[in-house]
Amino acid sequence: MTNNFKSGFIAIIGRPNVGKSTFMNRVIGQKIAIMSDKAQTTRNKIQGVLTTKAYQMIFIDTPGIHKPKHKLGDFMVQVAENTLNEVDNILFMINADEGYGRGDQYIIDLLQKVNQPVYLVINKIDKIEPEKLMQLINQYKDLYEFDEIIPISALEGNNVDHLLEVLADKMSEGPQYYPTDQITDHPERFIISELIREKVLHHTKEEIPHSITVVIENIEEREQEKLLVQATIITERSSQKGILIGKQGSMLKKIGQQSRRDIEALLGSKVYLELWVKVKKDWRNKQNQLHEYGFRLDEY
Repeated sequence: MTNNFKSGFIAIIGRPNVGKSTFMNRVIGQKIAIMSDKAQTTRNKIQGVLTTKAYQMIFIDTPGIHKPKHKLGDFMVQVAENTLNEVDNILFMINADEGYGRGDQYIIDLLQKVNQPVYLVINKIDKIEPEKLMQLINQYKDLYEFDEIIPISALEGNNVDHLLEVLADKMSEGPQYYPTDQITDHPERFIISELIREKVLHHTKEEIPHSITVVIENIEEREQEKLLVQATIITERSSQKGILIGKQGSMLKKIGQQSRRDIEALLGSKVYLELWVKVKKDWRNKQNQLHEYGFRLDEY
């Protein structure tokens, strides 16, 4: 660690599906946040740690701010809002391809109450013409006094290094909070459950993704350095269970095969994955079940 070492906590906030998780994974260099083209993918705060010889940045990928439709939605929005008061810098990310939309003004109103520096990050610039980008920059300049506006493409990597340079330049001296080789503060069980949920999001129809969660029941070592991972996919209706299992178990097999590859890459070990599907009716509106599945505001 060098003299004048810098460190800081950085929140990534924005509407659903603007690319926050893609940005997080790009910066950290490994998948720790799941990605999907379906909105409201992230449900908890995901902390990613980037450490160099000069600084340590702790990024917090928050759930997309949206109008809640159930208790789980209330939890997700509250987590995102609470995070604003706990960090040193805030990245307000928007989707260049969509531009200003419902929800942006709500976020900007929230930002009026914070004292931390706020950077507008215009993501997905690879999808728009330069003229539209300039229009967006001018539009958002009038809405809030951002410390800086930085266009990027998290998917392609365009201008991401410049964003990191800006953050590093403005960062204060501070301690190294995490070991150099640690890239997240979440336990492996959490990341494994998220990797499985990502595959469900990818393969199932629109009515299923937001009604499922994944519970890791057991992880244990088996013979020949192979790990046994046993997990349950929780859903709300019997009809959804049938879709998740598929004809002769085909869907569950596909989800399991693809999940196993990502889990093996994460753990650096061969994995035997067992998946089950259980129905817990209306679990997203039941406080005790939300707590059981790890959605607890008192931990945030």
